[in-house]
Amino acid sequence: MIDEKLLEILACPACKGDIKYDEENQKLICLSCGRRYPIRDGIPIMLVEEAELPEKGEAKKE
Repeated sequence: MIDEKLLEILACPACKGDIKYDEENQKLICLSCGRRYPIRDGIPIMLVEEAELPEKGEAKKE
């Protein structure tokens, strides 16, 4: 589980968009560009080079 206060201050390093927590897949998802950042051992890996890009045509989920 990611602390709500942490989510409030985190932003996507690529586009500065807001982030939401995907508990099922253990990822942080940018609501603007759709990048998905992994969470490893409870630590968000907020590096652009570690992010998964959304598939072409994939809808951004809110």
